[in-house]
Amino acid sequence: MYLFLSHLAFVDIVYSTSVSVIMLMELLGHGLVLPLAACEAQLCISVSFGSTECFLLAAMAYDSYVAICSPLLYSMLMSPRVYFLLLGVSYVGGCMNGWTFTGCLLNLTFCGPNQVDHFFCDFSPLLKLSCSDVSVIGFIPSISSGSIIVVTVFVIAVSYIYILITILKMRSTEGCQKAFSTCTSHLTAVTLYYGTLILHLCDAQVQLLY
Repeated sequence: MYLFLSHLAFVDIVYSTSVSVIMLMELLGHGLVLPLAACEAQLCISVSFGSTECFLLAAMAYDSYVAICSPLLYSMLMSPRVYFLLLGVSYVGGCMNGWTFTGCLLNLTFCGPNQVDHFFCDFSPLLKLSCSDVSVIGFIPSISSGSIIVVTVFVIAVSYIYILITILKMRSTEGCQKAFSTCTSHLTAVTLYYGTLILHLCDAQVQLLY
């Protein structure tokens, strides 16, 4: 769990920094000029690490499931090899989603207005600046991100269903309290992160339609 927490903290720092630095520079400088390549790089970094966080939260849910539901088998089911495998899948999956966004932008032509109506380089505001047909390309990243959300939320939901069943079967009040305290912080992080992410994706789809 602590290994996942350290990587989650690292991902959060990079993810927030990739957006906040550009936003602060724009606010302090009353406008910021960025080349298209820098804008695409910023988008790739933010999407990659944002997607990686989804995978890490799912991996942490599975880790909690093993710790609470199969404590005697924990050292075998969550060996160092499994830890690093889950971390590798998280980073590779996040990077693939980031490359999906970037690849779609690289296939577009930008020849008209060059002012992004947003506080950072996001996908839907950049699409509005393109001279190319974005009717298909605009939905590819949404499908990719939506798939990640569905898969990771499914893993988290199934893990916590089994955790809840196990907790309800516990006879020890102290054991129940420890299990709940272990899961509360993770569930709070999941709710806040996924709630914000889903609202952002819905808003992006509305912007694409208009």
